[in-house]
Amino acid sequence: MRRAQAHDRRTVIPLVIGVVFLILVLLLRALVAPLLLMATVLLSYAAALGLSWQLFRHVLDFPAMDVQIMLVGFLFLVALGADYNIFLISRIREECEHQAHEPAVLTGLTATGGVITSAGAVLAATFAALTGAPQVAFIQIGTLVALGVLIDTFLVRSILVPALALDTGRSFWWPSRPHVPNTAADTTRTKIPASG
Repeated sequence: MRRAQAHDRRTVIPLVIGVVFLILVLLLRALVAPLLLMATVLLSYAAALGLSWQLFRHVLDFPAMDVQIMLVGFLFLVALGADYNIFLISRIREECEHQAHEPAVLTGLTATGGVITSAGAVLAATFAALTGAPQVAFIQIGTLVALGVLIDTFLVRSILVPALALDTGRSFWWPSRPHVPNTAADTTRTKIPASG
């Protein structure tokens, strides 16, 4: 089973990363944003995996992690993380059509923050319910996914992704450039005095 799971991880994980990355590229019409978003998803998964292992070893006193947990947890967390990414970033891109990049990021975060936080909390509670199951594998997958969703919801999606978008500026959308209306021209129009 260990050999089979190791083979599946080597095959499935790169495939999932490639497919999700391609979807993000097509949706956002950019390369920098999908690369950064995939990095945050993988970072969130790694953090949840490490934290779960510490809980299993030092708190729950499990002798080992079930061999299926790494792959199953990866599939759940990458799918959920990409879903939240798409929801947040597509809203930010819509806002970029009407205002500058920085206020667009803040508006997108404000508009989607409540929905993402509520969905993440409900999902984490749902997976945490698996920790009451009598099977060790269910307890471990419930713990891993619940922790991963909480990390993704309250740290990655709320802080890390907006910070990356703000720090990279409009390069976040490279090579495409979302249209920004020329509002400055509207505000600097001079009134022509009436003749006579």
